[in-house]
Amino acid sequence: MARGPGAGFDDFVRSRSTGLLRVAYLLTGDRHAAEDLLQEVLEQMYVRWRRIEHTPEAYARRALVNRATNRWRSRARRPETPLGRHHEQPGPDHGDDVAIRAAVLEALRELPPKQRAAVVLRYLEDLPVHEVAAALGCTDGTVKSNAARGLDRLKQVLGSSLVTDGGGR
Repeated sequence: MARGPGAGFDDFVRSRSTGLLRVAYLLTGDRHAAEDLLQEVLEQMYVRWRRIEHTPEAYARRALVNRATNRWRSRARRPETPLGRHHEQPGPDHGDDVAIRAAVLEALRELPPKQRAAVVLRYLEDLPVHEVAAALGCTDGTVKSNAARGLDRLKQVLGSSLVTDGGGR
């Protein structure tokens, strides 16, 4: 039985939407904005599927970063919703893990957009430098520089015990 042209796209969405939503959330800091961002990217991908079906993951990451960056630029004119505060307030019963998560999200929010994207893709999504560079549209050296600066800032805010360099990956 032949599969329709949308079958590959459907499979991609089913298998990768949760991971892509996590990236979108870490880039935007807001669950609803992340859902909107991912929806926009998936709509864009559906229209272009025949051209991108061989590298959909890389296309999706790059589109998420580009659209998130555009949102950051437009938000410069209006107040930003604090990352994690609106939807992710820790309850008193959740212990240290939730407090650490909230601190990490807050620290990520304070990073400049390019550093935030480099840290999210490189260390939280565990992508190799060349894939992060492709997603961000820059050189490997720029990724390393932005990631290192972002990690240094996170270490200043969170302390060295919470932030590691990923073992030199």
